[in-house]
Amino acid sequence: MAKVVIIGAGMMGSALAFPARENGNEVALVGTPLDREIIETSRKTGRHPKFEKDFPAGVTYYQIEEVDRALVGADLIIGGVSSFGVEWFGDVVLPILPENVPVLTVTKGLMDTPDGKLLTYPALWQAKLDKLGKKVPLTAVGGPCTSYELVAHDQTHVTFCGNDMEILRTLRGIMATDYYHISLSTDVVGVESAVALKNGYALGIALTIGINQKDFGLDSPLHFNSQAGVFGQGMKEMYRLLQFQEALTLDTLGVGIGDLYVTVYGGRTRLVGILLGRGLNIDEAKAELNGVTLESLVVAERVTRAVKKSAERGVLDLKDFPLLCHIDEIISEKKPVNMPWEAFTYEQF
Repeated sequence: MAKVVIIGAGMMGSALAFPARENGNEVALVGTPLDREIIETSRKTGRHPKFEKDFPAGVTYYQIEEVDRALVGADLIIGGVSSFGVEWFGDVVLPILPENVPVLTVTKGLMDTPDGKLLTYPALWQAKLDKLGKKVPLTAVGGPCTSYELVAHDQTHVTFCGNDMEILRTLRGIMATDYYHISLSTDVVGVESAVALKNGYALGIALTIGINQKDFGLDSPLHFNSQAGVFGQGMKEMYRLLQFQEALTLDTLGVGIGDLYVTVYGGRTRLVGILLGRGLNIDEAKAELNGVTLESLVVAERVTRAVKKSAERGVLDLKDFPLLCHIDEIISEKKPVNMPWEAFTYEQF
């Protein structure tokens, strides 16, 4: 039995308490400063306020001020913060972590640099660890997995990535169950880039759902031709971006496409994309979804900035990314949705 400490009581971090505990491990769930009510509710009821199922018996709960006590004896630390908590985790949590205890992050996203590069969150955290002179193995999880379906024990296949395969095998032994299946990869850049890139493209696909609701009525049947057409274009652009990121293997494209599929069919990105497709501008869509975290918008803006910078240097061609550029126009310039279908066409010899 291992001790798993989850720092961040958001939905995905909390959902991972289920396979961790049901695999026979000791599990401690630590809230961030934003999770106080979640931890208090979980202590009182044994259930996350957004879940429809109790936590497995034996999970313990801690406020952030109690994190030192929770970390005693930890064998695995899961970073359960959203992309908006990346800097907080790096500045506040990394310095207090015990050395040589692996960290598995669920956070999906990329950070762009002024010269047009895209950095993974493990790379950002590794730079902080290097400055601290600490040795903490950083790993990450990617793939198609929504928190509520993991809690419901729907069959789920994800990928753990990191630099040390032996550590990854140990983590799989801690977390794998008969419903939570884990592949392993040392292509950290590839996996992390793929699962981050899917956010912007899922929004693009969801636009077509809103467009059809506007054109044919809110209760009209779903139209799949347009969704599939944008899905195919998104896949091509993700492929090009993974090449740009120098992914080691295109197996990671499959991780991202699986994640793209599940994001289109359920989640916050779907909601905002539909609202934009119906004709709302980005401010109106955000107001409609007040309180909902929209990481997809941040990822799309950062990736587009990096692509434009790289295009200026002649490394990339903006003509290869018409969908990404249109998504950015909608978000950054508040332009109306006008899917550039003809820009998706090609002649192949």
